[in-house]
Amino acid sequence: MRRTKEDAEITKENILISAMNLFFEKGYSKTTFDEIAKRINLTKGAVYWYFRNKPDIVAALINRYVREFLEKQAQTLPSDENLTFDDLTAFVLRNSKLIQKDEKVYKFVFFVSCQMEWSEAILTKISPLIEETKKYSRNLYYHCLEVLQKKGEIRKDVDIKLINEILITMYGGALEAFLTKRADVDFDTVIKKGFSLIYDGIKEKGKTDEN
Repeated sequence: MRRTKEDAEITKENILISAMNLFFEKGYSKTTFDEIAKRINLTKGAVYWYFRNKPDIVAALINRYVREFLEKQAQTLPSDENLTFDDLTAFVLRNSKLIQKDEKVYKFVFFVSCQMEWSEAILTKISPLIEETKKYSRNLYYHCLEVLQKKGEIRKDVDIKLINEILITMYGGALEAFLTKRADVDFDTVIKKGFSLIYDGIKEKGKTDEN
């Protein structure tokens, strides 16, 4: 029984990788279950055994390459009492480096950002999961900013909800420019400089990066 369960997990993972590669190469709408199956020597019926439709595959990919990844990365942040703004910047840079270095993560992010056709039918099934994932990221950023403000690292008059949105939007724009190869500046440099400029504008007077 254990071996059967292990085989099922391997097959499911192979289906996800096959689908993601095809989504990356051809786009979501042009990829069929037949193609996903043939690429890994399965029947279309075998793919349907694990996933009822393509939105279910996208949902599984989001869980695998976004939620699990973010939750694992969040564990690398120090405790609240030791947290600095540099730690938040380092967290974002770790995420960026993974996108640049890990082929599977890069393909997933590129597919979702550049090759996905978000029809009403897809959004109905996928948007709750996407919104939950976005909320997780927003809450993580916000928590860090809130801690830093309570510790006196960020000025009391600063609207950290607004800063949170600015940071997330800036990162999203930098990521899109990197994926579409429109950036003239290195991705990591944009993140480091951008986060630094924002922090310089909101930190408590007299604070330094070492503080």
